[in-house]
Amino acid sequence: MKKLMISAVCALGSSVALAALPPPTPQQAEAANLAKAKTAHAGAVGNFQLCQSINAVAMKYKKAGTPDPAPCVAPPPFVAPVTAAAPAPAPAAAPAKK
Repeated sequence: MKKLMISAVCALGSSVALAALPPPTPQQAEAANLAKAKTAHAGAVGNFQLCQSINAVAMKYKKAGTPDPAPCVAPPPFVAPVTAAAPAPAPAAAPAKK
């Protein structure tokens, strides 16, 4: 019974903690997008390196008369994603004349 109560309190507490997270700032969102782009590029580079190693092994064991393995396509160099320029702040409102 005690374990059930503790797990119920933990589940309730964790859901409250997740609900209280503020939205990311523009800088945090930009950093997250950059990290996502870097991760995607690293995956493409990893796939290219894997393709090269598979082709090297295939060439060692290739029998005469069989076609060569398909060539690997190198990924383009990493380019950071373009971020939208922040909108200019609105000018301060002029005080109303009386």
